[in-house]
Amino acid sequence: MEIQATSCQPMRGNWRDLYCAALFETDNRRIPARTADAEKAIVSRARELFSADRDTIEEDQALDDALYALRALQSCLSLRAAA
Repeated sequence: MEIQATSCQPMRGNWRDLYCAALFETDNRRIPARTADAEKAIVSRARELFSADRDTIEEDQALDDALYALRALQSCLSLRAAA
C-alpha cells in the first residue's frame, strides 16, 4: 500500500493548502485568519462533494479530520490566551 504525502505548498483555493498554512503558521496573530480561511475552504469543498455523483468518503473523512484539527488548534490558542 502506497501512502502519498500531502503537499503544503501554497496553491490558491485548495483546502489542503489553506489547512496546512493554518497548522504551520508561526505568527499567533495570523492564526485566526488562517484558520478561518481554511474552514471556509473546507466547508465549501464539503458542499461540492455533497452533490457529487461519486463515492467521496475518503475526502469527506479528510475534511472532517481537518475541521477537527483546526478547532483543536483554536481551542489550544484560546486556553493559552486565557492563562
